[in-house]
Amino acid sequence: MTLVLRTSSNAAGLTQIVNPHEITDELKQALVDCWTEVSNAGGAAGFPFPQVDAAEVTAALDRIIKDLAPTTSRLLIALSDGTVAGWPNIRRDPHPLITHWGTLHHVQTWLSVRGQGIGAALMRRAREVARDEVGLEQLHLAARGGVGLEEFYGRLGWKEIGRWPGALRLAKGDDRDEVLMVLSPL
Repeated sequence: MTLVLRTSSNAAGLTQIVNPHEITDELKQALVDCWTEVSNAGGAAGFPFPQVDAAEVTAALDRIIKDLAPTTSRLLIALSDGTVAGWPNIRRDPHPLITHWGTLHHVQTWLSVRGQGIGAALMRRAREVARDEVGLEQLHLAARGGVGLEEFYGRLGWKEIGRWPGALRLAKGDDRDEVLMVLSPL
């Protein structure tokens, strides 16, 4: 499948979506397919209990799309040979007390492109977008412990600032820490 995205590309292979009307049916389906595959493979991208179906993922994506806005929520999309390879959602809360920082959600790449540097490229570009275009001073994220995410993010400059021990119950006897991380300064 080849996607033709009608948005400005900010770096080779990466593009942003900042308004709901920028989402085509084809792009939406590609985002749903990616998120479904990652989640059903056990990925920590927002759905803790595989198996998920396209309807469940579409409903969650529709909520993200509805909230897209240049100053508060963006999708950053990696493309490989014209197809969606992965994506995260960059968000900021508009409350004046905390508008200087934002959060990163649903960081994911297709399983078939893992190990090619696409996830790292998304994370580096998310940092630039957050700083240069959204005006943020720091980014936060929460990661599932026990799957190597702390090391992945750590190599990219993120610092662990705390843990909620056993906060995530994936199954009886499988409790994981929720790892709180920050990237600051951007």
